[in-house]
Amino acid sequence: MTNTQKNIPSTTDIERAERLRKIFHDLQEINEIIPIIVEGKKDASALRKLGLQGEIIILHNGKSLYEFCVDIIDRFRRVVILLDWDKKGEDLNKTISDYLEGHWEGFAPFREIIKLLCQKDINDVEAIPKLLRRLEGD
Repeated sequence: MTNTQKNIPSTTDIERAERLRKIFHDLQEINEIIPIIVEGKKDASALRKLGLQGEIIILHNGKSLYEFCVDIIDRFRRVVILLDWDKKGEDLNKTISDYLEGHWEGFAPFREIIKLLCQKDINDVEAIPKLLRRLEGD
């Protein structure tokens, strides 16, 4: 592919990508001490691609949602919940948020800002690295 055939990102796309990168930079720092809960292995892999190196916990692991949350409460004082924003993810987010009341609220803006910045392009965590590459013109 020659340079003339490459997608040239718009100013808006570049700004969205920069804001997403800033959010994930901030999440990297938080993740050094606070675990992040995601839906699946592909979501965890996406966060690793985005530079997160701390504990990433995959939802369920063979337990009921309630048992999963009791285990989380026993092990951690605070967590970041970063579930997908499709229908299933929203439903899971509501349930997990209720069970983990008092442990995640300070980090709720991360998920909301990521959802806004991803707009209607994607609705899951695993697609964020690809979206960023597209927004940046790669």
